[in-house]
Amino acid sequence: MPEFGVLSLLPPLVAIILAIWTKRVVLALFAGVWVGGWMLSGWNPITGTTQTLDWIVASATDDWNAKILLFDFLIGAGVGLVYKSGGALAIGRALAGRVRSSRGASLMGWLLGVLIFFDDYANTIIVGNTMRPITDRTRVSREMLAYIDDSTAAPVAGLAVVSTWIGYEVGLIGKSFNELNVDLTSVGGAYGAWMHSVPFRFYSILAIILVFIVAYTHRHYGAMLHAEYRARTTGKVLRDGAKPLMTTEVDLGMPKEGGSVHLFVWPILTLIFVTLYGMWYTGGGGKAYAEGGLMNVLGNSDSALALLWGSFAMVIVAFTLVLATKQMTIEEAEDAIVRGMKQMVIANTILLLAWSLKNATEAVGTSSYVVSIAKDAGITGAWVPLIVFLISMFISFTTGTSWGTFSIMLPIAIPLAYGVTGSVGPEVFASIGAVFAGGIFGDHCSPISDTTIMSSMFSGSDHIDHVTTQIPYAVTASSVGLILYVLFGIGVKSWMVLLPLGVLLLIGAWYLLSEWYGKKYGIPHGKVPVYVVEE
Repeated sequence: MPEFGVLSLLPPLVAIILAIWTKRVVLALFAGVWVGGWMLSGWNPITGTTQTLDWIVASATDDWNAKILLFDFLIGAGVGLVYKSGGALAIGRALAGRVRSSRGASLMGWLLGVLIFFDDYANTIIVGNTMRPITDRTRVSREMLAYIDDSTAAPVAGLAVVSTWIGYEVGLIGKSFNELNVDLTSVGGAYGAWMHSVPFRFYSILAIILVFIVAYTHRHYGAMLHAEYRARTTGKVLRDGAKPLMTTEVDLGMPKEGGSVHLFVWPILTLIFVTLYGMWYTGGGGKAYAEGGLMNVLGNSDSALALLWGSFAMVIVAFTLVLATKQMTIEEAEDAIVRGMKQMVIANTILLLAWSLKNATEAVGTSSYVVSIAKDAGITGAWVPLIVFLISMFISFTTGTSWGTFSIMLPIAIPLAYGVTGSVGPEVFASIGAVFAGGIFGDHCSPISDTTIMSSMFSGSDHIDHVTTQIPYAVTASSVGLILYVLFGIGVKSWMVLLPLGVLLLIGAWYLLSEWYGKKYGIPHGKVPVYVVEE
């Protein structure tokens, strides 16, 4: 592979800068992939273009990616049926008596995001689709819904003791220690090491807490303050000129009257339960459970295939219900399915190009270059968690993948921390936690991240608006995390001291920032009004 040095950063940086500057995500992503193709082809525009197309084809035909693309189309079809039949409208009306304020809707979104802990993709789909009609009715901005969706998806799934993430994470930890010939029996094996790392995942924990704080208090800062104030005072949940990744209302028209909550509840429950059963089945079922428990099942499951099964079942159930109840004719149902799938074309295009950019960054050695800088710096001692956190943040931001960052950084962070200390102790656990936390932070801030794209998609938000409104909150939580890793470096190694201190620092930072931005923009304390739906 050619050595590009600092130029290896060019493809992701071109994509990120163009996306934020032009607000044209498709163009920006393609430009980033194209630049990578030119680089790999010796800057030859013709062979560089063919290489670019090869990467896109490879991304589309990859088994996992193909399942996710088809799954997105099926989800679009299911949403089309549920929306057009009036099911979403009915659930919104049914909850009107219970959730009648913007505060109640925001908190309900946060709670649902915490409860859907088993998979980040499933989280974004269920929270976004379930809450969108409710938050629209209570004048919560789409940007805020996307933030709630995104910041309770990966952080929650990454911390949950039962999720599609834990098998992957534990597997990486175990492999790294096996290569070091380190016996983990004293800490409960690779799973025990994973458990010990959880309290040191400062960003993930603080991000979840910050979502609750802003949802409850309605005190905001940065671009989100403008978005929430606009929604609350004008009723515009999207800014003028916004381009949401899903435009259900425009694409499908007004929903039919007379819809039942059953047209919403049963398709969504089908999606959840069939997906969970799919994970159980593809993970080996009872045999795998007997060998290693639920974590073994989830670790071996094919979550993409399970989601595909769940989305198809959702469409079948929704289609059957709308016909059985005579809420829609076959022609109307078919039209809703097709229009629903059409909603996903732009979103899937963005996902496809984001995956292609990942291929480009791997080919030009973006991650390898960043890692080599870290090695050359000669990281030592209790400062390992801080350094690997910073590197993980940067890699995940420039590549748009948290899992890819984990696979790159854990084989470096674990041997480094263990080599310095000679024991499996706080330095090792904090380093593991720092990798996971840093990977999720960069994933949250990057406009080329698949989970960030999906949060925009299912919340019906303009993608760049979601990125720019979420970044200030992500930076707040990560900055507090950095302070905690610095304190760890100078000798405060107990998470029981660091984590409570981090929560206090987070509250202080949120309070000062909301006060400052509120004063700057003439909105006292950065507090937007609570909207209550009138009867």
